[in-house]
Amino acid sequence: MGDDPAKLIHEPLGMPGSGRVRYGAAMALYREGRLGEAELEVYREAAAFDGRDPAAILAERGLRPVPPPAADAILRTLFDEACAYVNGLRHPGQADVRAGLAAVHRTPRLPDARPNPVVDRWLAPALATVDTARQPLARAIAAAAPQLAWITYDGYPRDRIGEAFATGHAYASILGEDAPFAATDFDMGLFLIAPHVLYRDHCHAAPELYAPLTGPHGWRFGPGTALQVLPAHQPVWNPTLQPHMTKVGAVPFLCLFVWTRDVDQTAMVIPADDWPELEALRLG
Repeated sequence: MGDDPAKLIHEPLGMPGSGRVRYGAAMALYREGRLGEAELEVYREAAAFDGRDPAAILAERGLRPVPPPAADAILRTLFDEACAYVNGLRHPGQADVRAGLAAVHRTPRLPDARPNPVVDRWLAPALATVDTARQPLARAIAAAAPQLAWITYDGYPRDRIGEAFATGHAYASILGEDAPFAATDFDMGLFLIAPHVLYRDHCHAAPELYAPLTGPHGWRFGPGTALQVLPAHQPVWNPTLQPHMTKVGAVPFLCLFVWTRDVDQTAMVIPADDWPELEALRLG
């Protein structure tokens, strides 16, 4: 969210260390004469509690909060942080990914926010595990999440994709046809899956980058192939129609994804006879 204390004072609740960040921002604003002594005391009291909302305390005491950043600024911060992260990854599709991101106009459309129970339950625990080096991206995701249109995809036949995945995932586009940032036949967004869920073997025409922010999680690239356990921040590139499967570990799966073309083509489930064993498997 940058170094502006007026932004940092709105550090998302629950992020590790966010109480101290908010207090530090409040101190900076106090020194600049933009925050009063009574308001500063509220942030001091809340500093040790990352989940405590200073705005609620301010309201109880009849004090005025610092206005939050505008929605479009929050979305631009998320877009910038996501692009910086994705553009820093090395993988076979990096030229196509970078070209698609470079062509985007940076004025967002404000989407119709769409809350989601999977996001309500699992996004904060996922973000809490993101390492210190990626905290600006984690904070940007937390701040922008309430602005996004989260979807639990229902295009797969439920008996083929499995009940756990059908009800245990959500995604939100940041860039795409109906996303905050407009693009044609290109999509970038956030993808969240609950712990221990198996995203069964499937494929699609769209070439795809997975940029996992959490881990470890299990992957394989075709029924009958070996399961590979990969850490956070190791990109996975799926060429067009390559079979792939994800087995989520004990930490919720959170990633940035990019589809570089053919984004409207339907994904297909690929049957495999070992799904019961994989669904019972526990990684970590």
